[in-house]
Order: sequence, then structure tokens, then C-alpha cells
Amino acid sequence: MQRTYSPSVRRRRLAAELRKARDLCGYTGARAAAKLGWPHSKLTKIEAAKQGVKPADLVKLMDLYDVSDADTRDAMLRLARESKERGWWWKYRDIFGDRALPDFEAEASGIRCWQAQLVPGLLQTPDYIEAVFRAGNAREDAVVHRHVKGRIERQQILNGVHPPRFSAILDEGALRRQIGGRAVLLEQLQHLCNMATRHNIDLRVLPYEAGEHQASNGSFTVLDFPNPLDLPVAFTETVTASIVIEEEAEIATYNDVWANVQGAALTQARSVEFIQQVIRGLT
Repeated sequence: MQRTYSPSVRRRRLAAELRKARDLCGYTGARAAAKLGWPHSKLTKIEAAKQGVKPADLVKLMDLYDVSDADTRDAMLRLARESKERGWWWKYRDIFGDRALPDFEAEASGIRCWQAQLVPGLLQTPDYIEAVFRAGNAREDAVVHRHVKGRIERQQILNGVHPPRFSAILDEGALRRQIGGRAVLLEQLQHLCNMATRHNIDLRVLPYEAGEHQASNGSFTVLDFPNPLDLPVAFTETVTASIVIEEEAEIATYNDVWANVQGAALTQARSVEFIQQVIRGLT
């Protein structure tokens, strides 16, 4: 079974707790670092969740900030421990990268995805996944198979007792592009219709006739978390890398763009009808 928490999210939460504790004590970062005999850069990296914190260093921080409640101290130590553990996706770090989207998905309460060219990865069928990664014969069979296996395992986040709310908006082009050929696309489109019946999935289509919109520059994913200390993050991809966006101002822009696209998209019921219409056109 996949881990139900994210080491990266736990590190961000601990960093937020430490910043809050320092602020309550009235220390600046520079003064706190000086009190501990640390370089200011060390504390800055810990508070920015750019590096973990050793248990001994965490105890020093809690002592300096007068964190005396036993339960709070235990919770912070647990966060530090969990932030260093490896999730299931670690074995796929060659395909997911160091700051993996599945890591953050593990603890997300909501995932919002806009896709202009392809069906979202969480909703792709095995044959569709394989076709995506075989495009142009750019990868060896073994690499393609690892991508397929890793993505299928990633999709398990939508199952379970408390799956995240997954909202996906697909451009009409993603429904019509024959990835893998007609038979593969038909299976994929029917899978979308099936997944749209799930209580935790909101699937919508942005038809060509909707015209211009704010998300024309590319696809992205925004993840929301249940704990107020865990601020949302956004992911976008380039040809060579996945980019994690954490700045509040940038997240606000992504939220605005999402709202614009959602307002232009069809309702879920009409979206399913639209997909079924595309299916009929292929049969």
C-alpha cells in the first residue's frame, strides 16, 4: 500500500511550525542563528524547507523558542523523522525526478489539472501511457515500461478510503489526438467516461468553440492540502524538467487562470456527453 503522507509536505509543515515558533519568540532569523552559533544560511534553508533538520538541531531550536509542550515537541520530532523517509515513488526517481509530483499528491486533499495536449496522467490507460512514452521511438523498451509501471502505480492515489478530489479540465484537442491510434484512443475515451462517474472526480472539457482563454500557454497542476500550514503548490513541465511553484503570488495567478478555464469549460454532464460524441465519431 502506498504511503499516505508526503515527506516533502511534512518538511514544509515543520518549516512553517519553526518559523511560527520563532516569530512568537520575537527572534529574527539572524538573531536565532547567532544564538545557536549557526550560519544564518543554515536556518534559512531549514525554514524554507530546502534541507532537513537533525533531531539534535531540532531540539536546540525548540529549546531556544521555548517550545515546552511535550505533545508539540513530539509532533515536531515526528515531522522531522517522516520528512526523511522515502515514499513508494523513490524507486522511480529516475523518471519522476527529485521533487516528484507523486510525493505531493500523497497528501493532497485536492488536485486540479489543466491539460491542453494529453489526457491527464492520473486518468490514462496503460496502452495510452505506453504510446505517450513511445512517441518518436525516443526511448528504449525498458525505459518505456518503467514509465508505464510508475504511472499506473501513481494512479492508485485516486483509490482508497479517502482519495483526493481530482478536478481535470481537458482541451478538446486532448480528446481528438489519436495517441497510439484509433483503438487506443477509443479505450482511453471510454475510460474517461467511466472515471467521471466517481464521486471524487470532476472531469470537464474545454471545447474549441470556447475560444480564447487564459491557460493557452500550457498545462499545469495545482495541489491543495487539508492542513492550513501546508500551502498549495503548482507543477508545470518543460521539455527537460518538472517545475514546482510555491510562491503565494504565483499560486494566486494559477488559481485565477484555473477559475477562468473552469468558467469556460462545459459542465461535467455535458463534458461526458461531449466525450461520448467523440467516441461515436470514431466508431
